[in-house]
Amino acid sequence: MRNYERETSERIDFIKSTVASAKAGGIIFANSGGKDAALVGILCKMACDNTLGISLPCGVKRNYESDLSDAALLSRQYGITSKNISLTAIRDRLAQAIGDDSPLTATAIGYLAPRLRMVILYAIANSENRLVAGTSNRSEIYTGYSTKWGDGAYDFNPIADLTATEVLDFLRYLNAPVSITEKAPSAGLFEGQTDEAEMGITYASLDNFLLTGQVAAHDGEVIDRLHKASEHKRKPPAMYGVSPF
Repeated sequence: MRNYERETSERIDFIKSTVASAKAGGIIFANSGGKDAALVGILCKMACDNTLGISLPCGVKRNYESDLSDAALLSRQYGITSKNISLTAIRDRLAQAIGDDSPLTATAIGYLAPRLRMVILYAIANSENRLVAGTSNRSEIYTGYSTKWGDGAYDFNPIADLTATEVLDFLRYLNAPVSITEKAPSAGLFEGQTDEAEMGITYASLDNFLLTGQVAAHDGEVIDRLHKASEHKRKPPAMYGVSPF
């Protein structure tokens, strides 16, 4: 059985050390209303009182309804300072400007949202001497389920070793709102999108593979394909004449 009290303390120490080493004055994270963001927000607030959660809804109905509601609930319950910035109009203007010369696909437009979120988080972080906290869990990192230079960009990540299932268990230990722990995981880039439907595998199967090495043949093929296809997301950009760091 996991010792959540010890793990919480160790993660808090990690965050405090990271912030101190950078001589930062605070932390900022994307308060999406999802599980990963919730756990990161709680841990960061425990480690640094000057933690700011920014909700950045964009285009998708769920972003403006349950996600915003859950983000606000998290902020109230744990005393996290919060702000909301709507990105739909910004995204649409940007897509239109780009599309005048290079028409964008629906997928490309969808991925503008996480990249715009990254720009805004870093703009505020730079202005207020904050570090950007990442919210990608181990399951997402292994399969590459993130947007490169979007939600995959951050200064530190206090949950990168936790599978999606472990994140959920941790949240229950910390008494996170049920509306967050029970909602279907979704990147929220397109209407009706869910992580598991898009990946073609359940987190239960993926996490069991990561924790035990056991997996059904079909699921193993899906995991292997996703992992290999996303290898570039886990490495620094290739640079001529420079060996990997």
